[in-house]
Amino acid sequence: MANKTNYKKIVGDGLLHDNPVLFQVVGICSTLAVTNLAMNSLVMGIALAIVTALSSLTISLLRNITPKHIRMMVQVFIISFYVIIVDIFLKAYMPEMSKTLGPYVGLIITNCIIMGRAEAYAIANKPLPSFVDGFISGIGYTIVLLLIAFVRELLGFGSLFGIRIMPESFTPWTMMVMPPGAFFILPIIMWLAFNYRKKKEGAK
Repeated sequence: MANKTNYKKIVGDGLLHDNPVLFQVVGICSTLAVTNLAMNSLVMGIALAIVTALSSLTISLLRNITPKHIRMMVQVFIISFYVIIVDIFLKAYMPEMSKTLGPYVGLIITNCIIMGRAEAYAIANKPLPSFVDGFISGIGYTIVLLLIAFVRELLGFGSLFGIRIMPESFTPWTMMVMPPGAFFILPIIMWLAFNYRKKKEGAK
């Protein structure tokens, strides 16, 4: 009898237990670059989740007919195709956001999360589980982006998603909207996540 896909494990690993940013430590460049505003982080995260899901789905569909010696080239081509589609969509329907994110949308092609899921999962599993795995990994990435962005935007601008939260008397922490702010927040989140997983594993 064929083994059934454990979707619960896929979701748990992608969101927390094996989160691509927190535990695999991949996708760090864009994590640090676009997290000064929550809306930027949300759009970037959704874009990556869509690309990862569709890329994993396509790579899985073609896994049995893709020659091994050009496997990586095919995967990069597939990923590039979906990144271009997402980039065109943003330029057409969200031009201001496209300008704000700048080259980071195009650089999704080089994001290690996508190639990592392709090699670690999609190349050896069926299409639907591969799609779910890719999408959940992207959502796990998005959650980390938003956690960082909430802190940086709140302390750096006094707002969340552009809506003023802090009182007028609040003095913004300029450092939070600069690159050092991301380098400060991300390790704290990683440390908290690592300790949480360590305690949970110790409780078993």
